[in-house]
Amino acid sequence: MTALTRDELIDWLRLSSTDGIGPITFKQLLTKHGSAKAAIANIPTKAKIGQVPAADQIERELVTAARDDITAIPSCEAAYPDYLRQIEDAPPVLWVRGNPAILHQPCIGIVGARNASLNGKKFAKKLSADLADAGFIVVSGLARGIDGAAHEGALSTGLTAAVVASGVDVVYPPEHRPLYQKILKSGVVISELSPATEPQAGHFPRRNRIISGLSQGIVVVEATLKSGSLITARQALDQGREVFAVPGSPLDPRSEGPNTLIRDGATLIRSIADILEVTGRPEKKDSNLNQIDRIDSQNTEIYEEIDADTMKGRVLQALGPTPVSVDELVRQCQVSAPSLTPLLLEMELEGTVERLPGNRVARIGKV
Repeated sequence: MTALTRDELIDWLRLSSTDGIGPITFKQLLTKHGSAKAAIANIPTKAKIGQVPAADQIERELVTAARDDITAIPSCEAAYPDYLRQIEDAPPVLWVRGNPAILHQPCIGIVGARNASLNGKKFAKKLSADLADAGFIVVSGLARGIDGAAHEGALSTGLTAAVVASGVDVVYPPEHRPLYQKILKSGVVISELSPATEPQAGHFPRRNRIISGLSQGIVVVEATLKSGSLITARQALDQGREVFAVPGSPLDPRSEGPNTLIRDGATLIRSIADILEVTGRPEKKDSNLNQIDRIDSQNTEIYEEIDADTMKGRVLQALGPTPVSVDELVRQCQVSAPSLTPLLLEMELEGTVERLPGNRVARIGKV
């Protein structure tokens, strides 16, 4: 783990706050340049990104946050949640309010419909209470319906964490302010968004990957087929997490999501016993998970040396809008992985290609 100085933290936040530099690009820039400061100094002039925030702007943001008991935790430091650090697109920084230490304990996520039924909320509350009593931290999104019931249930016997799609000092929905205040007394509210950021539609899918990323498994209680809860379940599968689902009546559209997940292989949940059968009782985990993901460079094949323009032409010809793995791109273009890594980073910053979870890449724009 690397503890950042104040100046290093400011540069880390400047880079991670820049529009157009997402979590995967951030990791690639750190890998290439060794530090956020060096990465900022070497951003290509043709990069299609927003203006890098000034250092004094970030300093003011940190001072204001501290007054409200809000802390920024970069992903390179020991305070960052171990389990979340494993996912490919882990947030470079988490803004936290409350007690972030609880996020090092085993977590289970619970998500579901905002317009939940009374029985759905009752089950979510009971299951959360049982999970918290068993020693799990219950993670949810502070939304109406199932999320709110999950937080309430967990607080009755233990601890809970709320992942929000806004700044951690912005309470949404407003009627959850009393619940928000109760969570802060013993649990934690977290976000990858800077304080004072208002919720927007595009923030919620990003929020959902953090809920699943923090958790050993995700429980879905009531969700339509097109709901955000199903997105969370798919993200959990991509992250190698367990997916649990509570069955419901085929006549209720809110049961379509969980019933479909069960049909496709999710574990059917009747009580906490079904979860413990898969996860076991909570135990402490190894926290040595701070390695930055890299493109695999262990390819032993020998490729001809070609200039950057030729390589770029091959890559553009090989790519289309459908994502392909970087390993496959290496084979198709007959280039080495170490030489392809900086080129993909340059092309991403130019807005030519897009890096995606699963070490995949796709072309942006007309082919």
